[in-house]
Amino acid sequence: MSTHTLKPNTATILSEESRIKIDAWINKYPTDQKQSAVMGALTIVQKANGGWLTTELMDAVASYLNMPPIAVYEVATFYSMYELEPVGKNKLCVCTNVSCMLRGSDEIVEHLNKKLGIKLGETTEDNKFTLKEVECLGACGGAPMMQIEDEYHENLTTERVDEILEKLED
Repeated sequence: MSTHTLKPNTATILSEESRIKIDAWINKYPTDQKQSAVMGALTIVQKANGGWLTTELMDAVASYLNMPPIAVYEVATFYSMYELEPVGKNKLCVCTNVSCMLRGSDEIVEHLNKKLGIKLGETTEDNKFTLKEVECLGACGGAPMMQIEDEYHENLTTERVDEILEKLED
């Protein structure tokens, strides 16, 4: 059970399960530095909300961590892993930074555009896929690569992309 003093609606916005998970992040830091758990907290509430953050959720995280809402907004808008609009069931994050670009990420993006019928930043009509361009994901040795959820897919070819998408459709 949380020992935080919450604004009246924070307890209803953040589920008990989310608060328990956020508390685990808070406990990793000194007691006077609980705002350091902001990235973990945002990840938890985003996942619980189907993959995206609302202003209401960000405000609840700010209240829970006793920090100004603007500080939470700054984190949520700076990092590419946070979404401020609904996304598809599968968010395909394709790295287009230098190493990936030199090893064919443009071809991968073009293939995904044609196969899914969407461009970078768009979601398929059936809400199954969102295609997102991201900066370096730290897997340059396996370029080109993309991230889906917590899983990295490296050394991509159009054939490998098709295999990956086929598994996601199951």
